[in-house]
Amino acid sequence: MPVLTFRTWVLGITSCALLAFLNQFFGYRQNALYISSVSAQIAVLPVGRLMAATLPTKPIRIPLSNRSFSLNPGPFNLKEHVLITIFANCGATTVYAVNIVTIVKAFYGRKIHAVAALLLTVSTQMLGYGWAGLFRKFLVDSPYMWWPANLVQVSLFRALHEEEKRLKGGLTRLQFFLIVLISSFAYYIVPNYLFPSITALSFICWIWKNSVTAQQIGSGISGLGLGSFAVDWSTVAGFLGSPLATPGFAIINVMVGFVIIVYIIIPVAYWTNSYQAKKFPIFSSHVFDADGKPYDVTRVLDSKTFKFDEASYLDYSQVNLSIFFVFTYGLSFASLAATLSHVALFHGKAIWQQTKATFENQFSDIHSRLMKKNYEAVPQWWFYCIFVVVISLAMLACEGFGKQLQLPYWGILMACGLALIFTLPFGIITATTNQQPGLNVITELIIGFMYPGRPLANVAFKTYGYISMVQAIIFLSDFKIGHYMKIPPKSMFLVQMVGTLIASSTYFGTAWWLLTTVDNICHPSLLPEGSPWTCPGDDVFYNASIIWGVVGPLRMFGRLGHYPRMYYLFLIGALAPLPGWVLSRRYPTIKWFGLINMPIALGATGQMPAAKAVNYVCWGVVGFFFNFVVYKRYRAWWARHNYVLSAGLDAGVAFMAILTYVTLQLKDINGIQWWGLELGDHCPIAHCPTAPGIVAKGCPVFT
Repeated sequence: MPVLTFRTWVLGITSCALLAFLNQFFGYRQNALYISSVSAQIAVLPVGRLMAATLPTKPIRIPLSNRSFSLNPGPFNLKEHVLITIFANCGATTVYAVNIVTIVKAFYGRKIHAVAALLLTVSTQMLGYGWAGLFRKFLVDSPYMWWPANLVQVSLFRALHEEEKRLKGGLTRLQFFLIVLISSFAYYIVPNYLFPSITALSFICWIWKNSVTAQQIGSGISGLGLGSFAVDWSTVAGFLGSPLATPGFAIINVMVGFVIIVYIIIPVAYWTNSYQAKKFPIFSSHVFDADGKPYDVTRVLDSKTFKFDEASYLDYSQVNLSIFFVFTYGLSFASLAATLSHVALFHGKAIWQQTKATFENQFSDIHSRLMKKNYEAVPQWWFYCIFVVVISLAMLACEGFGKQLQLPYWGILMACGLALIFTLPFGIITATTNQQPGLNVITELIIGFMYPGRPLANVAFKTYGYISMVQAIIFLSDFKIGHYMKIPPKSMFLVQMVGTLIASSTYFGTAWWLLTTVDNICHPSLLPEGSPWTCPGDDVFYNASIIWGVVGPLRMFGRLGHYPRMYYLFLIGALAPLPGWVLSRRYPTIKWFGLINMPIALGATGQMPAAKAVNYVCWGVVGFFFNFVVYKRYRAWWARHNYVLSAGLDAGVAFMAILTYVTLQLKDINGIQWWGLELGDHCPIAHCPTAPGIVAKGCPVFT
């Protein structure tokens, strides 16, 4: 089959750039909707077939050469479709480094050289590709590393390319997709522009308008979200992804963890005033001083050197966190330890046997035999060249341009070393269990202790260490899709390189455009009513840079801080999977014991903040309905339409949001002034502290 065709390049580059633009565009909005490559995977099929039916087939000669190519080499085929989806995967992969650019410009109010920012963005996305080639034998060629998440896409490819006849009175998958797309597109004008308040409806706040406690319990945005709901797909799928595409057991684990954490642990900790919790909001990603006021980070940062000023810090105040944010970090410690413990207990023996067989090259499955027989492998030196070039760009970004990023060369090398060490074990975990541990907390801790007082050095080190490992694993995961679908490895390599360059540049360009054109972006108090540009994810990233970079872990979670007991959650997390493992071994016939996943449960609220309680409530309800009720009663419909429904809803929301922004919001036309225009849940005092004597804007003072 022809692979790198004109159709592949046109549809692939378009899909990559469009998904990158949309995901970054939505990343700054109140409900940060993530659009996966599944949308493109479904949407490009009719376009590819239309191109095959209409484009001329006559070969076009390339000037000054004996070569020619055709705009239409035949029917649109499966391998073209796979490569276009790999392009789309690159565009759907979030570019973590853009958060750094955002906090510098929007939160710290400082300048950063555009070239340095672009080099940072590109180098963090491509650095991991440099050593990914070292692990192809273990993570791609081995049949024991089967990458369960890839099987969903492989199955969808097969389903889309099967001949499909419309049943009498029914719809084809494509017809169903178009109906959902148009319906979602038409409806989203309501929550996006006409009635933004339906993105979070918290009726408890409307009943008890003057009760801080009631609003803390009932607010879906600033509180615990009891009884809060929404009539908006972007609230359902924002932050957590589509619940329709999440396995049922994972939804149950997440929601059990959410209920225990949000409705038991947090209320108990807050109303017993642990860590002086009542001085601060019950739910917030911000940092506060000892008087409960927003922490003025400019007072502890030297304006000239942009470094921590210890004398000013001691004269001002220690950093304090809301009780929810304290447990967010504590539970991230627990989740990381639980992931390693869970995998060791539930999958350790199998992983060891599979890894040993891989090292001994004791495999020759049908996929490996066919790939070796038909295609030439990517030379190893290609990967080494990528590493040398990209690490040079990383050095230039950090050491050049006036050292604006604060991270010295040894920090880049150390980050690379950490990522390189963890790529294989974490890749094995991902390839066999579909769980991907993260290095973000560990990298923050390491550089926070070694190089404190420099916020940008901290976030840059975290990004180079954490994201380069993630990108290496994503690269190998995509290579495994190519392995299953019999795509020439060199074609895969080329598409991934070009796709990553286009995606990272588009993410950066979109962010730079919005940061320089939207007035007061990321500052909700200064934005006009109805404006969605609140940057919830970047707000969390900014406060994390203060916690780990400016103040440092020693003064937060160490002996000089308020929260050293949070480190005990590493131990609790390591032990947490043990009861479930014992029960599953003791009672093997009770299958649900084996589905208890403590890393997922402990990390259930890992997206909060920036995600809100209303996001979790709606996500859980919709996910349970489709993956249990519909799946059980209408399994044939679920198998045929579930993923298509998810893709259509995502795409419709995306297209209407772009259209509304370009035609109306870009011109500061933000809708009719009325009660429903507020992009909130009308819980104005849910964020208020309840400790006696604490003064906060718009809040009652308790005595």
